[in-house]
Amino acid sequence: MEIATLLDDPAPAALGLALALGLLVGIQRGWALRASQDGKRFAGIRTFGLIGLAGGIAGTLQARAEGLATVLLAATAALVVIGYWRSTQRGPSVSGTASMVGLLTMAFGFVAGSGNFALASAATGVMVLVLAMRHQLHDWVAALDEGEMLAIARFALIALVILPLLPNTPFGPYDAWRPRELWLVVVLVCGFSLAGYVAAKRLGASQATLATAAAGSMVSSTAVTAALAGRLRSGDGDAAVLNAGVALASAVMFARVIVLTGALAGFALPMLMLWAVPGMVVSLIGTAVLIRRRQDGAGSGNVAPSLRNPFAIKPALVLMVLVMVLSAVSHWVLERYGNAGLATVLALSGMVDVDSAIITMGHLPVGALAPHTAALVLMPPILLNTLFKAGAALGMAGWHRAWPGAAVLAASCIAALGTLPLLL
Repeated sequence: MEIATLLDDPAPAALGLALALGLLVGIQRGWALRASQDGKRFAGIRTFGLIGLAGGIAGTLQARAEGLATVLLAATAALVVIGYWRSTQRGPSVSGTASMVGLLTMAFGFVAGSGNFALASAATGVMVLVLAMRHQLHDWVAALDEGEMLAIARFALIALVILPLLPNTPFGPYDAWRPRELWLVVVLVCGFSLAGYVAAKRLGASQATLATAAAGSMVSSTAVTAALAGRLRSGDGDAAVLNAGVALASAVMFARVIVLTGALAGFALPMLMLWAVPGMVVSLIGTAVLIRRRQDGAGSGNVAPSLRNPFAIKPALVLMVLVMVLSAVSHWVLERYGNAGLATVLALSGMVDVDSAIITMGHLPVGALAPHTAALVLMPPILLNTLFKAGAALGMAGWHRAWPGAAVLAASCIAALGTLPLLL
C-alpha cells in the first residue's frame, strides 16, 4: 500500500524532472565554456543541476510550506547573484548570461515542482536552443544594417505593442469591423514583406533572382512577373532563370493563399487545399525544371533587382482599408441578396486583390459560406490572376522568351481545375 501511495505521489517525478532540466542546462553551459580555466566558470553541470533541484523542491513545498519555499528560492537566487558578483571581480568583462541562466533554471525547476511538467520542459528546451545558437545569433546580428534593424523595430511595434492593445469588439456598419482583426492584416502583410526581404538578402548573389522573386511575391506576384518580363525583354540575365522566377512567384502566390486562408478563414482551408496544392506543386516542379536548363555560370552572373524597403507598411494599410470596405459591403450583400450575391462580391474583389477576398471571407459571420462554396469562390479570381500574369509575360517579353514561364502558369491552372469534380 505504501509503495502504491509513493508511486501515485507526483513529487518524486517533479523533483526528478527539475534535476534533469538543471543537468541539461549544465551540460550546455559546460560545453560552451569548456575552454575556460578551472575556477573561472560561473557554475558547472553539478551547480546547475542543484539550482534546478532547489527550484523543484520550492515548487513542491509551495502549497504546504509557502514560507520555507520562499526562503529556499530567495537563498538560491542570492547565491546565484553572489556568484555572478564574484565572477565580475576576476575579469574586466563578464557576460551576464550565466547568472541569468541560473535564475531561469531555478524558475523552470520551480515550475516543474509545481506540476507544470510540459511548460517547464518546453521553456528549458527553448532556453538551451537559444544558448546553443550563440554564434549563429551573433553572426546574424552583425550582418544587420541600420535599415533592417529599423524595420525589425517597427514590426515589433505593430505586432507586439499595438496589436495586443487593440480591442476585438465589433463596431461600424453591420458590426463588420474588429480593430484587432483589421490590424492583424497589417501585421501579416508587413511580416511577409520582412521575411521575404531577409530571405532574399541572406541567400547570396548566385540565387538573388529567385530569392528576390520569392520575396516580392510575398506582397505581389503580379508585380514580380512584370519586372521579370521586363528583364526578359531587355535580355538582362539568363532567360531560364528569369522564367523560373516567374514560375516561383506563382508557387509563392499559391502558398500565400493557403497560409492566409488557414490564418483568417480556416473553415475553408481543407477544401481550398484540394485545388491550391496541385497548382503550387506544378509551379514548383516547373521552377525546378527551368533552373536545370539555365546556362552554366548564369546563376552568378545575373544582377538581381534591388531589394526595396523591408518594412512595407503602406501596401498593408491600403489593403486594410480595402478589407474594411469589402467587409461592410459583404455584410450588406449577405443581408440583402444572400449567399449568391456574397459569392459574386468576393469573386470580383479577388480579381483585383486575392488577399482582400480571403481576409474579407475571414470576417464574415460563422456559417455564412459553406467550406466547399468558399473554396469555389476563391478559385476563379486566383486562376484568372495566374492566367493574366502568363499573358502579361508573353505580351511584355514576347512568345520566344517568355513561353516557358507562361506554360508553367497555364499548367498550374490546369492542375487546379483538375480537382473541380471533387469540389462540386
